[in-house]
Amino acid sequence: MQGLPNGAVRAHPGAMNGFPDPQFVDAGAVRLAAYQAGDGPPVILVHGWPEIAYSWKYQIAALADAGYRAIAPDLKGFGRSDAPKDKSHYDIRRMSDDLARMLDALDIERAVFCGHDWGGAIVWPMAQLHPARVAGVIGVCTPHRPPPPAPPLSIIEERFGPKHYFIQFQQEKTPEALFETDIGRFFRLMFRRPADRADIERLGDRIFDLPGRFRDGPAPDRAQVLLSDADIETYVAAYRRSGFTGGINLYRNIDRNYELMRDVDPVIDKPALMISAQRDYFLPPESADGIEKIVPNVERALIEDCGHWVTWEKPAELNRLILDWLARHADRLFAPDRR
Repeated sequence: MQGLPNGAVRAHPGAMNGFPDPQFVDAGAVRLAAYQAGDGPPVILVHGWPEIAYSWKYQIAALADAGYRAIAPDLKGFGRSDAPKDKSHYDIRRMSDDLARMLDALDIERAVFCGHDWGGAIVWPMAQLHPARVAGVIGVCTPHRPPPPAPPLSIIEERFGPKHYFIQFQQEKTPEALFETDIGRFFRLMFRRPADRADIERLGDRIFDLPGRFRDGPAPDRAQVLLSDADIETYVAAYRRSGFTGGINLYRNIDRNYELMRDVDPVIDKPALMISAQRDYFLPPESADGIEKIVPNVERALIEDCGHWVTWEKPAELNRLILDWLARHADRLFAPDRR
């Protein structure tokens, strides 16, 4: 592991189930917990919701073994990073600024950014707002899209109704208070194998009513949970510390992000890889159709028979796709900056 430049402080030992110990990094307005392994060209792994850096457990090790410097931060509001309550701290400009300042603290000029779920919704704009810091982008499940014709929440509510979790999450304090009543149940509900076609058809739009399914649905079937009890407990401990407010604040900035980004050029000319999961009903593969129009240097890949939680369900296949792409594009991604 490399040293700790520019104010990064090593935490006390006590790795989580084989995951690296955190370093606490001054990212300007907030302190982020960053987990590092390996030496070499830097790859930043950005988690989604309701996740933490630990979601990259199997990727950070594979990248380090392949000769990369893998860095997975707990985003602001998550895990061991600072978690301000005010939702204004969680818009896309502030979230991307956090990552740019993290690079400064770790003495990194630019890196490949890889994001899953909300992490994908951060790393694509990162390439628009901080292009000099981004060597390439890997989107896992989350595609880059041009701005919609109207504020996104109005489109989602019109299409899916008021029970869609994006809409329910706009209520201050309510969803987090609900989920915090039984954090273990919440994560066993979330981190399950993908629903089969019959269940999806039976549930219809109710599949997106996460608060309702948590509150009123049957107990999660443990045989369908993707994570071990020890891994689930790592999430439970993290969310006992941070609470759910920071993560849900990402959703409370959806329309704010639309306003911030709608006049920004959507074209990203960096080398890019878009990895979709065949059975992801949150972000189905077809949601990435047309990405080539605004990401001209993108490659697309599909992981068969896999749901949304790719890092846990098909880690070996995800690692293979990422490492293959990084190796084939190394000259473009990691050549010395000639600006």
